[in-house]
Amino acid sequence: MPPPGDGWLDGARRVPSPNFDERPEGVAVDLIVLHNISLPPGQFGGAAIESLFTNTLDCSAHPFYGQLAGVRVSAHLLIRRDGELVQFVPLHRRAWHAGASRWNGRERCNDFSIGIELEGADDVPYAAAQYACAARTVRTLQAWFPIADVVGHSDVAPDRKTDPGPAFDWIRFRRLLASGGTAA
Repeated sequence: MPPPGDGWLDGARRVPSPNFDERPEGVAVDLIVLHNISLPPGQFGGAAIESLFTNTLDCSAHPFYGQLAGVRVSAHLLIRRDGELVQFVPLHRRAWHAGASRWNGRERCNDFSIGIELEGADDVPYAAAQYACAARTVRTLQAWFPIADVVGHSDVAPDRKTDPGPAFDWIRFRRLLASGGTAA
């Protein structure tokens, strides 16, 4: 089954980001990069992540936000702590999530990947609802794209990124992915 023609997932809340562009012609999407994000760091909930990805973040609202002034980033998807799926960029477009990156000898992972942000922090356990949503979402994406690998941001940019961090339970995630989301 091919992905939806408009690139938007059914069941995901749409929050369109302007931070995307076209993928290079003829490049297949075959990688998923998992990230984490919390704004301010270590705090969950609120609208700051969506504001960052839509270029509407009030950089004076928190001391940490000052360093984000002028930053233009996005991800395809965000999974909130309660398992809500939010989509910012159509799947067939290139979101700006991985930055300077490399996987299996290929540079510029944004060209051939889908970025999924998990609302979280490196050292805070992720919620069961997030694992379940991530597994369901990745399985859906695997049905549409020739996904060869699901990796962390730390895998594609190891010199500068640590997410999704040691609190992300890869074994649990892979078990859920293999079972179709029914394993604990």
